[in-house]
Amino acid sequence: MVTRPPSPSSEPAATAGPVLHRGADATEQAREVAALVADQLQQALAQRPRATLVVSGGRTPVAMWQALREAPLDWRRVDITLADERWVPPDHPASNEGLLQQHLLQGQAAQARWWPLFNGAVTPAEGLNLLEASLAQGPSWPADVVVLGMGSDGHTASWFPHQALPDGAQRCMAVAAPPPPNVVEPRVSLTPAALLSARCLLVHLQGRDKESTLLQALLPPGFDETQQSLALPIRRALWAPGQACQVFYTP
Repeated sequence: MVTRPPSPSSEPAATAGPVLHRGADATEQAREVAALVADQLQQALAQRPRATLVVSGGRTPVAMWQALREAPLDWRRVDITLADERWVPPDHPASNEGLLQQHLLQGQAAQARWWPLFNGAVTPAEGLNLLEASLAQGPSWPADVVVLGMGSDGHTASWFPHQALPDGAQRCMAVAAPPPPNVVEPRVSLTPAALLSARCLLVHLQGRDKESTLLQALLPPGFDETQQSLALPIRRALWAPGQACQVFYTP
């Protein structure tokens, strides 16, 4: 089922708003997301020398990654990085990179150019300048496709409730370890400037425990939108100016 929240007359014209794709089967919807991502990358490669894909970690995207890696793309021309990363080495159980290496960068997709966020510095803050330089010289921006997730608290990437986000042009930010039930590790995250400028922006999530948060986040912007976005950071993506954010949800 595809739905779009109603748009009040007070909504800024530049805000396209989210489009909700509600599915009954998580595996089938993962294939749908993978097909859309592959199609967008194929279109990008037809127009430009390289394409940039930004993905989110966690368990939800694993089935999507496994389907995506089978896509008949010229993977040698695809740059891939993460929306955020726990500041741990790839062999750590909490590493998003380790999960991605296992489930996406396999077969032909292993030919993609991988841009890690963790760079071995002692802390995210200490590694930030090197990471910023790597992202500036590596993948092409704006990203062609960004696939975000959402936690039950409304966070996305490593943008957590009531956290100040940079409004400048920098592409990455250091993030302190969040409280449970999130993984309690310091992190690095891409910023709104890096993620919300994507040519194609998707949110992929599943779980009935997230439904009430998602429905609240899908409510159109009101007069207190700044406070709403602080409370539910996912709103920054769903209601990004100029974006028709595609939201794929399975209970």
